[in-house]
Order: sequence, then structure tokens, then C-alpha cells
Amino acid sequence: MLEFRNVSKSFWTGTQHKVILDQVSFRVELGKSMGILAPNGTGKTTLINMMAGLEKPDDGEIYRGCNISFPLGFMGGVVGKVSAMENSRYIARLYGLDPDYVESFCRWLCGLGEYFDQPLGTYSAGMRSRFSFALMLALDFDMYLIDEGMPSTTDVEFNRKAGEILQERLRTTTIVIVSHQAETLEKFARTAAVLMNGQLNVFDSLEEAKQLYDYETQS
Repeated sequence: MLEFRNVSKSFWTGTQHKVILDQVSFRVELGKSMGILAPNGTGKTTLINMMAGLEKPDDGEIYRGCNISFPLGFMGGVVGKVSAMENSRYIARLYGLDPDYVESFCRWLCGLGEYFDQPLGTYSAGMRSRFSFALMLALDFDMYLIDEGMPSTTDVEFNRKAGEILQERLRTTTIVIVSHQAETLEKFARTAAVLMNGQLNVFDSLEEAKQLYDYETQS
């Protein structure tokens, strides 16, 4: 389970005080994947980083009662000077997993060929996102955090394989996905919420959340 208890978070952008969360409480139960609709600029990435423990709240508590992933696309744990092969083996050891398995899984899913043995610093943005996503799926988490859906890659084979694995994981794990588009959430979410004006409104269905989101963003 992941639970926010009276959590507040804000920061200054120049002369503007931006409130992301204002005394917000909610929980995500294991087995109940949640989609969060949030317009661009409302703090989607800040929220998901707080779930992962990468950012701290100003006030309140965040309780993590399960093994939660780093956000999809987060590259803070990897080193650009060394190869995807070395990075995957290093991260596997950090999590107490078999380095041979994590390396071979990432190598298979990424489909980067000889580039897998080249330094990450030489990768394009699409190649880095493929490696980050493969690494996240190779590790064994109870809850996966996804910011704006699948990685931005045009590789058809990667998208097919990664999509199939993610759908399979949905049967045994929980996914929290944040996006400004309802269509991105439809494949993954069982419950939904809307992040807006410092509040998180939780609904039983994506359709209910979408009605509020459409009303607020179009009015």
C-alpha cells in the first residue's frame, strides 16, 4: 500500500508560488491500479517523484508499505560513462537480484544490439528511454510508477514486447500512471483521480474522473 497523509508540497517559480498538494490524503491499495489525470504544469512529475521517495513533502507523511519502483524514465540510478550491460548488472546487485538475469532481460527487451555494450552517454533519448523501461520491468516491484505512459520510442518491436509485459504485470502488480490524457490511462487504471489546484479528487472509475477533468480544463 502507498498512502499520503495530509501531504502538502509547493515551491516558488520566480515570483509565483506554485501549490502542488494542499493537505492531500489518499491511498493506493495493492491490486487496484490508479490513473491520475493532471494538466501539464500542475506537478505530475513532482507527485510521482514523491511517491517514489525522490522528493520529500513540505508537510504530512507518505507511507510506503510495499516495494515501489523508481518512475519510468528516471535515470538517476545509472551512470552515463559505462554501458547498459554494466549498468544493468550494477542495479541488479543493488536490488539483490541475479545480474545475469537482469542483463539478459534488458538486452532482449531493448533490442539495441551492439549499442548495449556502449556507454549510455552515447545513446539517443529514445534508446535511453528503452533501457530505463527495460530496467524497471526487470526489477521485481509491487507497484510501478509511470509518468505519461510508455516511453517515447518509435521502435515497433520494443513497443509490442514492452506493452505485452506491462499487461502481464497488471495481473500481479499495481500500476500508478499519471498523464494529462485520459486515453493513456485507459489500458492500465481501475480507479482514477484528478490532480488540480492543489487537490487530488479520487473516483471509483476513470469515466467519473474524466468528467471532472474535462469540465475543469475546458471551462
